[in-house]
Amino acid sequence: MENQELIARDTQCVMQTYGRFPIAIDHGQGALLYDVEGREYVDFTAGIGVNCLGYGNWQWASAVGAQALRLAHVSNLFYSEPYIALAEQLCARSGLSAAFFSNSGGEANEGMIKLARKYSFDKYGHGRSTIITLNNSFHGRTVTTLSATGQAVFHQYFFPFTEGFRYADANDIDAIRDAGGDDVCAVMLELVQGEGGVYPMEREFVHQLAVLCAENDWLLLVDEVQTGIGRTGSLFAFQQFGIQPDVVSFAKGIAGGLPLGGILTNEKCAGVLTPGTHGSTFGANPVSTAAGLAVLETMDQPFLDQVREKGAYLRAGIQAIGSPELGDVVGLGLMLGIDVKGPRTNKELAALLIDHGLLCLTAGDRLRLLPPLVITKEEMDEGLAILKQTLMG
Repeated sequence: MENQELIARDTQCVMQTYGRFPIAIDHGQGALLYDVEGREYVDFTAGIGVNCLGYGNWQWASAVGAQALRLAHVSNLFYSEPYIALAEQLCARSGLSAAFFSNSGGEANEGMIKLARKYSFDKYGHGRSTIITLNNSFHGRTVTTLSATGQAVFHQYFFPFTEGFRYADANDIDAIRDAGGDDVCAVMLELVQGEGGVYPMEREFVHQLAVLCAENDWLLLVDEVQTGIGRTGSLFAFQQFGIQPDVVSFAKGIAGGLPLGGILTNEKCAGVLTPGTHGSTFGANPVSTAAGLAVLETMDQPFLDQVREKGAYLRAGIQAIGSPELGDVVGLGLMLGIDVKGPRTNKELAALLIDHGLLCLTAGDRLRLLPPLVITKEEMDEGLAILKQTLMG
């Protein structure tokens, strides 16, 4: 089979909602992927941060297969052990108190928004439902999470958008204060803005924000859909900023490739969502939560330390190339952004790298790298060699 054959079939029966690259992936191993024609690619994307354990991981696949044979699905009218065990581990390792499971990052952020507004309604009544988010943020593709997203480019077509969001500049505590008011119930942010271009928050700003939220009884909502589950070198990025959020959302890497997301709350917020106020047919699915347990079993402290070391190695390797086409390398752990100075745009460069066998992402004006967390030094070196050859050759 050839790539173009599958692409032609796709155009006949699939809605064209994605700007796909012209390759059809067939299988993978470690941090390497292979298309249907057998060509190898070094993967610096991990399915946009999802395939944290890479490809062909036997521990993960065995856990998924065993649970699929035992119990593939049961409604949330009943209890099952996998989601409870996963919630126990997430709470123990985050210092938070309760979990709710959904299927994606957008769903998780919807749940976090609903929780914040209900917390405020239960305590203060009507009129206190506005959530402050940051300019350049991204929180999902539902109508409500698009509205929460602080980028005007996403505020098109789907009118009317959900009301009740106000935007302020990142790393500017005065801008947050100016956006505040008696109608505010929460502040929502990514600690490293992902889709917006890989922009980390400043530690002092995050600390000041936590204090401001506590003083006003605004919930501090941290969107860790992309930064969470080991991506930045700690289980959650907030653990590197010295804060304890009221609510944290997560998704992407949690199930290593299966649909799963959710939120974690502190004790204050653990009882806000009650029967009938929130739910999901497929949330807490036994197979996905069994996959999540396999992921967390892998992510012990030495594993997380290695993520930081790999991120530093990859950053140093990019800087050592010395190409005038590349600028600063930013980010945390294995969530990296590379400034692209031109003459080619970041999208043109990403397409060229894929032609040479290196899969990369873009975000904002930058190249974005989100490799599998299990990537080896040899695989990183292979990817760096392709990057250098493409830029300098």
